[in-house]
Amino acid sequence: MNQYLVVGIVFIVVIALLATNKKLVETLKNIYKIEELRKRVLYTIGLLLVYRLGSFVVIPGINPNALGEGSAYASQLEGNGLLGLLNVFSGGAFGNAAIFALGVMPYITASIIIQLMGMMIPYFQKMQKEGESGRRKMNQWTRFLTIGVLILQGPAYIANLYHQVPGAFVYGNTFGFIAYATTILIAGTMFIMWLGEKITDKGIGNGISLIIMIGIVARLPHALLAEVNARFQTASGSAIMLILELVLLFLVFMATIALVQAVRKVPVQYAKRIVGNKQYGGVRQYIPLKMNAANVMPIIFAQALMFIPALFSGTAFAAAFSSMTGFWYNFTLAVLVIAFTYFYTAIIINPQMMADDMKRNGGFIPGVKPGKQTVNYIDTIMTRITLPGSFFLAIVAILPALAMKFLGIQQSFAYFYGGTSLLIMVGVVLDTLKQIESYLLMRHYDGLMKTGRIQGRH
Repeated sequence: MNQYLVVGIVFIVVIALLATNKKLVETLKNIYKIEELRKRVLYTIGLLLVYRLGSFVVIPGINPNALGEGSAYASQLEGNGLLGLLNVFSGGAFGNAAIFALGVMPYITASIIIQLMGMMIPYFQKMQKEGESGRRKMNQWTRFLTIGVLILQGPAYIANLYHQVPGAFVYGNTFGFIAYATTILIAGTMFIMWLGEKITDKGIGNGISLIIMIGIVARLPHALLAEVNARFQTASGSAIMLILELVLLFLVFMATIALVQAVRKVPVQYAKRIVGNKQYGGVRQYIPLKMNAANVMPIIFAQALMFIPALFSGTAFAAAFSSMTGFWYNFTLAVLVIAFTYFYTAIIINPQMMADDMKRNGGFIPGVKPGKQTVNYIDTIMTRITLPGSFFLAIVAILPALAMKFLGIQQSFAYFYGGTSLLIMVGVVLDTLKQIESYLLMRHYDGLMKTGRIQGRH
């Protein structure tokens, strides 16, 4: 009873703080006044609710009672790092054997492959340079590849489920059922992709990112309750440890926000131009180079590769990487995150293009000659700021393992201390708030933050 009381008090305090924040209440009123923004927010919420409902619709032919809370399968998901992570990303749909069980991970896998092909294959390199038409072609290739990934992952998911809980299969594990269930899983993931695209086009924020974030946040109350239960079932002083964990979680969130928003401003001076009676240029602006330009992608890349050892189950190689708290798992993950941070930053930041754009518009960096020297200057800065950013990102990636190993935090709650879950939540929330902020400022309303403004607001 005590643990439920603690969780209830926490949520009541949070709601009370939000309700007494006059600035927040006024901002919500302003959002409601702007018709376009109101429609976009309601549209986004509606599609996200559809996604959450689909996470509880079990594949026909699977007995949900064999997979519910307290079952052997649920306990195994909590104890398996990789499967538990997939369950978090899908908002519990993976563990429910729902029609959305595979979530958007196949789409992310396909996107990663297409981006890598864009670096190595001339055909895809050409498409990347074709602007909007090239982007549409790349998206089409990503969809086709997503179906290919699903054709492989669908039967693998059904086979793993049958291996864990054969009693859940009402009609047995026949070829017909596998084909039928795989088709449903493919349709489920493609429908999620469609929802994400609709949210991006007609809603607010990035659709796919919001869907992933909602799936992660949906597991937070369950994870917090499990942590509270675990603490109150141990020795005295549990309440103090729980408070310490929440304070530490708050500090981790603050540090991650600082990482996501940290920028190095490179001054750019534009030459004066007189056109008629008006003067153009002659002002100093800044190029904001982000410390973590790659955002969450290095951790996603790295964790996608960390799933590979699971394919060799039963071997010493797989055993060494099977535990999330193991040394080799975390060491390899950290090294991969650092490497992929440099790799992905090199893909999205093009110093040559930035230097050419500055030169074309009559801009230059004070003290640096236009052309090759400007390219080298920007490249040097990016290399220097990416180094601490990559190490910080690697620490964030292994924080869940450190929380479990040294603080004894439950695995489901430890996911919120770092890794992809934390970065996605912080990044998506900040990005969505920026979009809402822009709508408010265009209508001459105060934004979401009067002090400590979101980066980019002046």
